[in-house]
Amino acid sequence: MRKRLLIVVGVVIVVGLVVYAIMTEIFSSIRLEFDFREGTQGWEAGFAEYSPEMEEDLMLIAELRPLPPELESDGTGYYLEGMNRSDDLFMFLKRRLGTEDGVVPDQEYRVKFTIAFASNAPSGAVGIGGPPGESVFLKAGASSVGPVVYLDPETDYYVMNVDKGAGNSGDGEAASIVGHIANGLSAEEIDWQNPPYVSLKRQHRHKYTVTASPDGELWLLVGTDSGFEGLTGIYYQSIEVTLTPVK
Repeated sequence: MRKRLLIVVGVVIVVGLVVYAIMTEIFSSIRLEFDFREGTQGWEAGFAEYSPEMEEDLMLIAELRPLPPELESDGTGYYLEGMNRSDDLFMFLKRRLGTEDGVVPDQEYRVKFTIAFASNAPSGAVGIGGPPGESVFLKAGASSVGPVVYLDPETDYYVMNVDKGAGNSGDGEAASIVGHIANGLSAEEIDWQNPPYVSLKRQHRHKYTVTASPDGELWLLVGTDSGFEGLTGIYYQSIEVTLTPVK
């Protein structure tokens, strides 16, 4: 009887410790939601991985615009568009977080995303350099320094100062692969003159942890890395982020 009681007490203690650990993690986490129906929400757009002489042909667009009617959703999305003449165009959004958002200086975090976006890239299509859906990779992550585009004098290409992953399929410390942007519609059934947009949602745990700066600064990074040598247009609808402290 006493042995059984000790076992029960031990189980209760273990369960209590597990529940305490889970609740501590939940309440110490930072959860932020950015809905682009309410504006840009502090996010800034940028483009990288191309040479200056290509710029006029890239058809680069970054703006808040009404969502396509086929989505049957009122409001706006953060729209990014580009023609991938460089075979590796990176179109991205970035946002600074600070102590005002709850970030603790020098704290290490795990970062989890829920990204809602609309894509008109069908599944199973054939494209130059790769399909317009499966060869355009969605990436997300975070960095302790602000992502900046600069002109590399050795390659004469605009590149990132943070590691977003090599090429259009690699993971980097500042951004890792979420998946591709193919929307599930059959390439054989759509109207290629006006391909419809489909709203998609992806959840992603960034492959690497990120440590906030001594000033409590941390930058979020979401974007597409393209191997499709054609036009890509994507509407970001919302981005949810959870930062969980690493004990």
